[in-house]
Amino acid sequence: MAGKRDYYEVLEVPRNASAEEIKKAYRKKAIQYHPDKNPGDKASEEKFKEAAEAYEVLSDENKRARYDQFGHAGVGSSASSGFGGGGMSMDDIFSQFGDIFGGHFGGFGGFGGFGSSQRGRRVNRGSDLRVKVKLTLKEILNGVEKKIKVKKYVSCSHCDGNGSENGNSVSTCTTCNGSGVVTRVANTILGQMQTSSTCPTCNGDGKTITKKCSNCNGEGIVREEEVISIKIPAGVAEGMQLSMSGKGNAARRGGVNGDLLIVIEEEEDPNLIRDENDVIYNLFLSFPTAALGGTVEVPTIDGIAKVKIDPGTQPGKVLRLRNKGLPTVNGYGKGDQLIHVNVYVPENLSAKERKQMEEFEKSESFSPSATARKSVFNKFRKMFD
Repeated sequence: MAGKRDYYEVLEVPRNASAEEIKKAYRKKAIQYHPDKNPGDKASEEKFKEAAEAYEVLSDENKRARYDQFGHAGVGSSASSGFGGGGMSMDDIFSQFGDIFGGHFGGFGGFGGFGSSQRGRRVNRGSDLRVKVKLTLKEILNGVEKKIKVKKYVSCSHCDGNGSENGNSVSTCTTCNGSGVVTRVANTILGQMQTSSTCPTCNGDGKTITKKCSNCNGEGIVREEEVISIKIPAGVAEGMQLSMSGKGNAARRGGVNGDLLIVIEEEEDPNLIRDENDVIYNLFLSFPTAALGGTVEVPTIDGIAKVKIDPGTQPGKVLRLRNKGLPTVNGYGKGDQLIHVNVYVPENLSAKERKQMEEFEKSESFSPSATARKSVFNKFRKMFD
């Protein structure tokens, strides 16, 4: 919709209109441009959508405040693309009619039945369960299978989950005849208007229990402990959430089980620091090793690696062990292990050691070269770039 009109103009209300005035104005527009009343009229359908878009914003106190201050740009996430271009669908628009007309809007009798969907019997869904699982870097490197014990609601074995004694003390609801919804018809100037709502007798189940199960008191679920095996893929990270469908709480009186949500936590490693898929190790070299070179052992995620130290290695140098990091979840390749070199300067020297160091200080080899000075300068400059 090119060049959006002002929402107040669309509903023909003043900018200081009350919430009730906005609702009445939208109701009037919805009836006027309803697709059932104007079959095949694209212009009316667009005006119907435009009115719904305006009401969706102006009926919400926060969205209206942003709209009043910033215009359409202030409510871009909800309205900038319009209902026809990726915003609310026609079903979404009709879902608003419960607020406008009462109950669940079903359509206008005598018209084409646009939006006249009838709800079937309600299907219960169990709640989700959330657990935290701590992993070491080695477990993250290779993936792991964990068994956890959780307390959850499971289907009652005494009544097979339907809440009735022995599973057969149920009858069809006489109020809704098993449909789970009740429908009422009201006469309006446009004809008959039909609304549907959840059956108050059976709460949408379509059935009533004549004798409750003695084990679950008619709920169809009981609380028990269950051991669940969880396969965690390699490469997961702190805060990542995995999901196991149907492993959550069972639903009351049948239905769909909730999901089990697994939140990943990482155990702190005594030697290594994770940086995305790379791991970092801070290596401390003795002064002689840094000057003379040699071979040192460094810990990795899955063991020990020997690393060659070149003579004259300077503090701040970073060594890299290729593919010694962590993999990407369900991806290819691995990160590296980065070894940050630090040189330990002795804090307490004996008289003999001090005399040796004083002799070393006279040697030109112990004075920093121009190359070393420039390297240090460049490192500091990069820190402030």
